Amino acid sequence: MTSTIQSPLPALSDEREAPYLLTEESPRTLGFLDQFSLWGNLGISLTLPVLAPFLLPGGSSLIATVAAVLVGVLLGSLILALTAVPGAATGAPAMVLLRGLLGTKLSYLPTVLNIAQCIGWAVVEILVIATAAQSLTTPSLRWVFIVLAGAAATALAVFPLTFIKRLRKYLVLVVLAASAYLLISVLHKGVGPWTAGNWANFWPAVDLVVGLAVSWAPLAADYSRHSRTRGAAFGGTFAGWGSGGAVYLLLGVFAFAGMADKNGSVATALLAVPVAGVALAILAIDEVDEAFANVYSTAISTQNILPRLDRRVLAATIGVLATGIALLVDLQNYESFLLLLGAVFVPLSAVLIVTFFTQRREWDTSANAPARPWLLLPWVLGFLSYQLVYPTPLTTWWTERWTAAQTALHFTPQPWMSASLLSFAIAAVVTLVVLPLSRRR
Repeated sequence: MTSTIQSPLPALSDEREAPYLLTEESPRTLGFLDQFSLWGNLGISLTLPVLAPFLLPGGSSLIATVAAVLVGVLLGSLILALTAVPGAATGAPAMVLLRGLLGTKLSYLPTVLNIAQCIGWAVVEILVIATAAQSLTTPSLRWVFIVLAGAAATALAVFPLTFIKRLRKYLVLVVLAASAYLLISVLHKGVGPWTAGNWANFWPAVDLVVGLAVSWAPLAADYSRHSRTRGAAFGGTFAGWGSGGAVYLLLGVFAFAGMADKNGSVATALLAVPVAGVALAILAIDEVDEAFANVYSTAISTQNILPRLDRRVLAATIGVLATGIALLVDLQNYESFLLLLGAVFVPLSAVLIVTFFTQRREWDTSANAPARPWLLLPWVLGFLSYQLVYPTPLTTWWTERWTAAQTALHFTPQPWMSASLLSFAIAAVVTLVVLPLSRRR
């Protein structure tokens, strides 16, 4: 017997925009190329090259870092693509999809976390755009670029499907050309020795890249619900983010490896490339799609809790909020932010993937979906295992508590251990154990 998928959002095949209310039908208009271009552009981001100092710290070899980036992108893109499939199957947005996993009330917990991370990322992206633009003009115009970036992201969030279609038709080739030019120019300048150094940072670098990819997992179904097929959703997401993310992470690594002064800025190194200003201007414009995705998904996530609110009103409100925050704060080091996202959403993705692909039942995304508190257990255990292997460096207090826990458990993390892989595996195995209990109850 095949699984029956129950959803309040049946599929259509017309060319309408995304529904305004949660109870309205979702059009199925996105093919493989639409989703490939969307996720490829989300992977092409100016936020990725600045991670290079964390991926290639002192003493690490370049070949080890390149290998870590490729492994991390492969694993992260696979998890991301698998979380897109349930959205294509049910037609439900990402946080509404979690009603079928945890129940409606319990789905509010990851929903609140996702709203917080989406608003945070929207602010980061707006600041990245403004920073890139002011580096090409003058710092006095920073506030103007923040307002323009926030306004553009908000406008696109009101017409998401129209934007995705236009993205594939008009922007992809220009962005690819700019990306190829920067990568070839950086490699031409030289990156230094490939094998000098050690592999000690291999797994921490993998975890960082996986966390970056999986930070998009709570958004994947917001777009795959409009996919024509499950295969197009999986393939477009996997190939799109994987290719874009790999190129821009490696662009940063190569630029940083070729810098004589490792205390300098990766962005400055990229600007040193001939006519790099034109390429960076194109990429700064393209960066708006990351801000758009976070504004749009914040609105859709909010509808899981407040389903009667119009997503256009929500998107406008959230866009104004993110822009206002961006005017008040500076862009900070966000390595800890990425690692925390990985610790939270990697195990949750494992619970969702295992449950959806193994449980033969109706996937209830209605407002009355029953609570399944047992499935909180694998999520929590996955998060705890991540912290035991690689405590998120949020504060000194947080790190000390997890170091004390390691001592109390007589547990010493080994160099070959990956926090992402271990937390995913533990969450997946525990999910398989508790699912029969959930079915009986």
